[in-house]
This record gives sequence, C-alpha cells and structure tokens, in this order.
Amino acid sequence: MKILIVGGTGMIGAHTALHLREAGNDVTVAARNPLADDSPVRDFPVLLGDYTEQTFTAAQLAPYEGIVFAAGQDIRHMGRGVDEAEFWEKTQTGGVPRFAALAKEAGVSRFVQVGSYYHHLHPEYAETMPYVAARKAADEGARALADENFNVSTLNPPSILGAISGVSAKRYRKLFSWAAGNEPGIPDFAPAGGTNYMSAHSLAEAIGGALQNAESGKAYLIGDQNLTFTEYFQLLVDAAGGNRVIEERNEEHPLLPDGFIVQGRGNVIAYEPDPADVELLGFTRNDCARAIAEMYEIVQAAVAN
Repeated sequence: MKILIVGGTGMIGAHTALHLREAGNDVTVAARNPLADDSPVRDFPVLLGDYTEQTFTAAQLAPYEGIVFAAGQDIRHMGRGVDEAEFWEKTQTGGVPRFAALAKEAGVSRFVQVGSYYHHLHPEYAETMPYVAARKAADEGARALADENFNVSTLNPPSILGAISGVSAKRYRKLFSWAAGNEPGIPDFAPAGGTNYMSAHSLAEAIGGALQNAESGKAYLIGDQNLTFTEYFQLLVDAAGGNRVIEERNEEHPLLPDGFIVQGRGNVIAYEPDPADVELLGFTRNDCARAIAEMYEIVQAAVAN
C-alpha cells in the first residue's frame, strides 16, 4: 500500500513509518520542516506541509491509498501566550476534520487517525477540559466523513512509551538520569494515581492493522498495561539500573507535574481493550517493560552523541 504518515517525523509517526515499511508498504512521511540528519526516517520520501495552516493540496494527497494521521498535538505543544481556543481549533477541533476532508476529496481510500483515550473512556471530561473536548471533536469530525469509498477509523490509545534517535531523545535525559540515581535534587517517589500505557511499537502494529482491517467510521479503544505511576517510575528505575525502590506519595512530582495528569493526581484510568479489537488490529500486549528498556538505550545513545 502507498501510505502517507502525517507527523511522520515524530515519535509515533516514525515508529509507524519504520514498521509499515518493514511490512512491505511504500511509505512517505509528511513534515513541516526538512528532516534532520539524525532522524530515524531521514531516508524516507518527504512531503513538506502543515495541516494546521492548510498548506497541503488534494493533488499532493491523491497518490496515496492510505493516510495515517499521527500529528495531533496536545497540552505539551501549546506555548505560552497562545490563544487556547484558536490553538485547539487549528490543531484538533477543525484542523483534523479539514485535513480528513481534503484526503477524501483527493480520493484516498483509507484514513487512520491516532486520537486519545480520555474522551473515549470519560466523555464527561470534554465538558470541562478544552483539550479533551478538542480531541473528541477531532475524532468525531473525521469519522463523520466515512462512507463506502472513504474508510475512516480512529485509534484511541493511552500514554505511549517510546523514543526516537536524535535531538528528541534528549528530552528524556533528566528522566533517565534520575532513574539511574544521578539527580539528587529530584525526590524518589511517584505521585498517587495511574493509567494505562502502551508501547509505540504496539501502537504502530495497531495502525497497520487498522489500515487493513478497521471498520469504517469506528473508533477503537486500544491499550496495553494498567500501571500505577509508582509502577511506571519503578520500571524506569529498573531499566536504568537505579537499584532502589520507589514509594508513592500523594504529592506533585517534578517529572510528572499535576498539569500533565489529565484525570487528576490520585485518580486511576484502568481498562482492558476488547480482545476482538486486539485480534483484529494485531498488536502486541505486555510490551511496556521492553519499551522502557529500549527508551533507555536510545536516550543513552543520544546523550553520548
């Protein structure tokens, strides 16, 4: 299949590009800027453009049989002084459905959107949280375009574990330095609460499965392992050889600030994906420890360079 991955230079997009190419597909990555020399997808064909500014054209999208939309932005991407309503409209609420509509106009037959699990599990969050409301609107707006000629599906995953080589890996330097025991100024505890986690590799497998098998117009809740934040932090420590036990405290932690815990510190989001969906999409389970160990190795290599 000839596939375009929007957000293909990001962590999820790059994992997906590599996985889909290995499976025999013809993969192009879409990006806002030319690829860096240390990008893991630097040898892929590149289509430059910015969906938030509507710079892509139908003619550019027409050659592709499938499009993977893995560029949805979240709270971490919103800079200071930005108009929040405008940001979410361009990146989620309006931006994603507009791009999906362009793909449909171009004659693309399959469109897979990577969304988020919050609104799928807790639609009431959308009533008070602009980010969740934007994700919900992007998901529903894109799937509303589905018909017999345009297969649109959404994968709603949890927190994703993964890193890619290059500059982006260095953002995890302090996290793994702390895990290894090299940051005495950062306390050894984890905040109360927890959530579901999933590896970038498992998500890439699910995306490949959705391109082949997804029911048009359907949103799939996917995920892997339910972990408390203490269990997650302990996996980080174990991967980095930190040789200590992490305790839980109901306090804010600098490595996982309250602002990044959408459900609120002390709360847990736990669920199991539908076994039928796991089989249909064909993704690996129980992959979190392996993914974190891989992240550590990638980050160490990036820091060394």
